[in-house]
Amino acid sequence: MTWQTGLTGFLAGLVISVVTSPVGVAGAVFLLPVQLSVLHVPSPAVTPTNLLFNVVAGPGALARYRRNGQLIGPLARLLIAGTVPGVILGAIVRVFAIPGPQVFRIVAAAVLLPLGLWLLGRTLRPVTADRPPLSRRTILGLSVVTGAVGGIYGIGGGSVLGPILAGRGMPMTQIAPAALAATFATSLAGAGTYGVLALTTSGNIAPHWTLGLLCGAGGLIGGYLGARLQPHLPERALRLLLGTLATAIAVLYLIQSLQPQR
Repeated sequence: MTWQTGLTGFLAGLVISVVTSPVGVAGAVFLLPVQLSVLHVPSPAVTPTNLLFNVVAGPGALARYRRNGQLIGPLARLLIAGTVPGVILGAIVRVFAIPGPQVFRIVAAAVLLPLGLWLLGRTLRPVTADRPPLSRRTILGLSVVTGAVGGIYGIGGGSVLGPILAGRGMPMTQIAPAALAATFATSLAGAGTYGVLALTTSGNIAPHWTLGLLCGAGGLIGGYLGARLQPHLPERALRLLLGTLATAIAVLYLIQSLQPQR
């Protein structure tokens, strides 16, 4: 790896995390296309490299949310209880079922596009009474599913669940720290699972350690800065940002999936 590649990874992690951490989305969701298209990390190694980024970058935003007194409550524990077993399942599916980048991008787009459009629609429509909050059992079930999806494309799980909870009217000040805590925990579990699979399975499965650490170092700084900004941003703007991010990344994946493989 050249120093230019390392610097690009560091700056990408920094900028992306500043934008995404206020809405509880790990920067890995946008770092993924950068790794595939700019840094040329092979598949499926790009997924554990992304999870490694989450592990290194996560404490920055979490430390700031804890200092703000926002990292308290049962939501984070509930999300972690579901997403950790889900991400282990997702890692196994990623390695043995969809190792190629083309199918991988289509799966990611199929998940993020409807979530992003749904959240944008609920935010832009005239103000109406929010639906009843989701039950603990429903949130736990969704956490398992989104954890598996997160394990498949290397973003943990909280980044997928965040738009769902926001669409049901839960405040972003509650969602963001809980989703990032779940993403951090599931990324630890997911990275460990990929490490075990790399010992027993052939192919590019192990993470690219140096690049993942450099991207994570940028994300550590950017996540702290983004979490510091979050209490000063309006709720509606945060919901629109989250919906826009999810929709934009889905469109990007669809465009990339239509390009011929190299």
